Amino acid sequence: MTPPDITLYGLRLSGHSHRAELFLALLGLPYRFVEAFPPTEELRRLNPLGQIPVLTDGDTVIADSNAILVYLAARYAPGSDWMPADAIGAAQVQRWLSIAAGDVRFGPARARVMAVFGTPGDRTAALALAERVLTFMDGHLTGRDFLAAAHPTLADLACYAYVAHAPEGGVSLDPYPAIRAWIGRVEALPGFVAMPSSPLPGAA
Repeated sequence: MTPPDITLYGLRLSGHSHRAELFLALLGLPYRFVEAFPPTEELRRLNPLGQIPVLTDGDTVIADSNAILVYLAARYAPGSDWMPADAIGAAQVQRWLSIAAGDVRFGPARARVMAVFGTPGDRTAALALAERVLTFMDGHLTGRDFLAAAHPTLADLACYAYVAHAPEGGVSLDPYPAIRAWIGRVEALPGFVAMPSSPLPGAA
């Protein structure tokens, strides 16, 4: 069988890029990583929106981090637990993919990008949303090991990076013991690769 010819265009400090890279690593797939932020001409050819990450697999081009997760699960791990096939399991995973693209992105992720990259925005609103979604997530994880099932799924990969790195945006995880335990379980998965840490706000 010919090995896959996979390239991931992204940014090492991007949680969106990391969720795709993490899944590639967990699946044991060989890939090439290309730094593509700010958006390069090559990236814009692949994704006219200029957004990262973008994955190419031979002639196949997949943009959007959650779409990449779904593609990789269907293409390289069909029938696995990463994306349940039953209606309830699939719906539970999709719910968390939406939370990752919504509340997590505009809460802890936005607070982090403002602190780390100096991006303008309403920090007060981002911090309020971060508190809301993390409180909800911590309650949901109390008594559970993973977000959408009794085992890891795409839901955990989609939410991990921006939640684990929330302190880089000035969002403490101290009030959320169930989240901290969940982070540890994700990081203990065989093949886990970490997203590089950014300086904490106010650090020299």
